[in-house]
Amino acid sequence: MKNNRFKSILIVALTALAIWSMWPTYKDYSYSKQLTRLTVPEDSLTFVRENREAMETAAAKSLKLGLDLKGGMYLVLEVDLVDLIEERAWNKDETFREIVADIKKNAADGNAQVIELLVSEFQKRNIRMSRYFYEVRDSDEEIIVKLRKEAEEAVVRAKEIIRNRVDQYGVAEPVIQTQGVRRIIVALPGVSDEERVRKLLRGTAKLEFKLVRDSESMLEALDRISRFLADSQAGAETGQAPDGEVAAEAESNPLYEHLAVMESGKVYVPDYSREYLTGLFQRKDIQKLLPKDSEIRFSARTIEGRDGEKFYDMFLLKKTPELTGGVITEAKATFGASALQPEVTMRMNSDGTAKWARITGANIGRQIAIVLDGAVYSAPVVESKIPGGSSVINGIDSIEEAQDLEIVLKAGALPAPVRIIEERTVGPSLGADYIRSGFLSASWGLFIVALFMIIYYRKAGVSADIALVLNVLFVLSVLAGFSAALTLPGIAGIVLTIGMTVDANVLIFERIREEVAAGKNLRLAVDTGYKKAFSAIVDSQITTLGAGFLLYIYGIGPIQGFALTLMIGTAASLFTALVITKLIFDLLIEKNLMTVKSFG
Repeated sequence: MKNNRFKSILIVALTALAIWSMWPTYKDYSYSKQLTRLTVPEDSLTFVRENREAMETAAAKSLKLGLDLKGGMYLVLEVDLVDLIEERAWNKDETFREIVADIKKNAADGNAQVIELLVSEFQKRNIRMSRYFYEVRDSDEEIIVKLRKEAEEAVVRAKEIIRNRVDQYGVAEPVIQTQGVRRIIVALPGVSDEERVRKLLRGTAKLEFKLVRDSESMLEALDRISRFLADSQAGAETGQAPDGEVAAEAESNPLYEHLAVMESGKVYVPDYSREYLTGLFQRKDIQKLLPKDSEIRFSARTIEGRDGEKFYDMFLLKKTPELTGGVITEAKATFGASALQPEVTMRMNSDGTAKWARITGANIGRQIAIVLDGAVYSAPVVESKIPGGSSVINGIDSIEEAQDLEIVLKAGALPAPVRIIEERTVGPSLGADYIRSGFLSASWGLFIVALFMIIYYRKAGVSADIALVLNVLFVLSVLAGFSAALTLPGIAGIVLTIGMTVDANVLIFERIREEVAAGKNLRLAVDTGYKKAFSAIVDSQITTLGAGFLLYIYGIGPIQGFALTLMIGTAASLFTALVITKLIFDLLIEKNLMTVKSFG
């Protein structure tokens, strides 16, 4: 009697907890239905304004839906380990560039081991790896171990940074997993601004502070490049070796026709010429014409001309940065002094603060460019020494973009560039169809099984159906309580759980029938039936739990969704089959409401 009282309290408590866990889901659904009934925009706005806090709370605590049910983005990212190798090399001669070019060709297959390709190329050429990596006294074996470790850490670090960016962006229940050697799977349910997400994930967040060369140096470099291109063009047209005299007769200037040079010395690039000039300035023969330790970069934002044409500001920068983003400890999106222009304020650590003070103090009157992923966001003139370790990124179009910059700066820079090699978008309408189909299949499965149990086992079947409904409720409440996402394979797992729950009850009921047929009274038959069926039920359920656990550990995406609901459902079916139905039988027998015929 006391044992039954404890079981009753436990079942009531768990059921109440499950209903409490599912209540926000019901409220979220209720608010959505009320909102769709309002056809007048003013009424909708009033409803949202009056219930905003309650709606946001319900949405945050409700059962989350996976990518296949809610819609969103599915991306496959690839970490560029070849770029990582280039960064780690301290000697980058022509032979090394040839090796890297060969690796890039052979690394097109996403499963290719980049470090193994590198080792193979060095062995093919019979070159010691210490000629390019780490210490000269290091052996090839030591260098290979170090490079492998760095490559593995780069992928792990990239995954962590992407997860941090996604979490700060605010995506509910994202799926972020590694696949193969250097690929990362990212599933983002409910995402609508696809381009913003692409930029957020692709951006390396490599922040650098670089000195801006004076305008005279840039104009002189452009003149040299212009003459070189004119010579090359004239030589190609005449079939003769290029020289200055022939070039002077060329009808067009192949460089300045893509530039707009102001009297102040400022140089602007039309939007339509940016791609061409980017490729031009990356050419090795062109880079040799720039001042030593210099590079040309464009502004991140366009400037609109009088006729609506868009231009980029062009800068000649010192190639070696004065400071990098590794010193940034805090970043915050905000508005500038005018309260109109978004900007990102940054704070530095003690080492960065000391260096920044020294850099600004030594370059008063000069421009320092703030460069993020190769684009110049701002290039303010240093007016005085900055001892506080603060800096600002401005020239930002919107507060959303400022917030994205804050996210990538807080999460840190990726150890190597990341490319999107596959992308799929699931529309919300398709997700709604999946929900409808999944709900119908689960409902029909539950109905047919419940009907069969009542017809075949009569009153005992009703108790099994009660346990079945509670089992589904427990599964959904656990998913909601732990903010796990319900996916289409997860619904399949629930349907399978329904069958497994009934299977456990069938084992018990058949055992009870055997004991009754052997002449035992109903109370003893029920107790004996549960004891004899216990080992078979536990063995089968533990086996299923083990299979589900392995699927969850080694599976990805949809497989994990199926495995998660299967494990939760298996644990719940053990409880409902062995505890809930037994309690119902004990209470009915105690009140003489159950007979031998109650088991069919």
